[in-house]
Amino acid sequence: MASGFSFGFAGDDIEDDGQPTSQVNSIAPPTPSAATSASAFPVQGKPLLPPTHHDIDLMLSRLPSKIAYSLLDVELEEGKAIQIPRRELWDVRVQLMAEDDGSNISETEPGLGEHDVKTGIYEGGFKSWESSVDLVKVLASENAPTILNRDPCVLVELGCGTALPSLALFQWAMNERKSGEKQPLTLVLADYNPSVLYLVTLPNFLLAWALSQRESTPALADAFSLEDEVELLPGVVAAFKEFLTSNQITLSFLSGGWSPDFIDLLYSSGIPSTPPGSVQTLVIGAETIYSPFALESFAATLLLILERERKERPNGHASSIVGAKKMYFGVGGSLDDFVLRMRGLGALVEPLREEAEGVRRGVVRCSLS
Repeated sequence: MASGFSFGFAGDDIEDDGQPTSQVNSIAPPTPSAATSASAFPVQGKPLLPPTHHDIDLMLSRLPSKIAYSLLDVELEEGKAIQIPRRELWDVRVQLMAEDDGSNISETEPGLGEHDVKTGIYEGGFKSWESSVDLVKVLASENAPTILNRDPCVLVELGCGTALPSLALFQWAMNERKSGEKQPLTLVLADYNPSVLYLVTLPNFLLAWALSQRESTPALADAFSLEDEVELLPGVVAAFKEFLTSNQITLSFLSGGWSPDFIDLLYSSGIPSTPPGSVQTLVIGAETIYSPFALESFAATLLLILERERKERPNGHASSIVGAKKMYFGVGGSLDDFVLRMRGLGALVEPLREEAEGVRRGVVRCSLS
């Protein structure tokens, strides 16, 4: 039986939803396939979700009539800051209750129950973790906004959940596209649970777009009539899709366990086969190495992507930025173990940031020579 646990230390999750558990129904996931030793988060006797690509048009068609949100303030260097919108978890529950068939939330959507993670079932995607904020800070310090406007870029966020780092990059890309040449940008959002992609990841991107473009997009003129909510009035979704197309921004959504099949799907349905010019490819992950199983699977998957990028795009540059806690007490994963594993696989690993306040955390960059 799959284990469920909470990491059990203060400051672990930056959510503070406080809503009671409700009787709700989840969005139905694909039929699981048999687990293999190469897949993410193996649980003995428990099949895993197969790698699956999700069509953005279908995902958008399943959005509710309005989305409630809050803004997360992230302080950056030199007195700068960024506000990242996140769909409220209580709003997710409202949507699920509208589809209620009498199922228990802790059974149909474990992420809205009492556990941080249920291995092989739910991998923490509804929550926003502190290391994802660390990644936002590092990306800002690494001059990501300027690079987005200079070169074609591919971003892959593994274990994306609420996708705070990708949302920050998306917001910076939107700002950069207000002037100058528009370089192609592909954002691949991957989470083990398809319901996370439908219920929080995609809605967060739509929120980021709406808040950024509300003054310049006629379809959004009346969409903010309610406080802290965006109404998806006729034309709003179409304007979102048109914005992505006209600005050469592609959003791709993948779910399922990490495996060789996942890599094949990533390159067949997620990453463009021949993006032009000198491509900058960045793979990011926050809190993806919390256990030995997760660490090993993430490291192997990351190495496969870096090797494939080096082979298929020799004129480009590929690297990864990973944020995690120094130690996951009672679970077995650690950032130091990840660094040792990646170096053992032949990767170059460079420390970028350390956080000593609260739970100790770090951010490292991985690349191939």
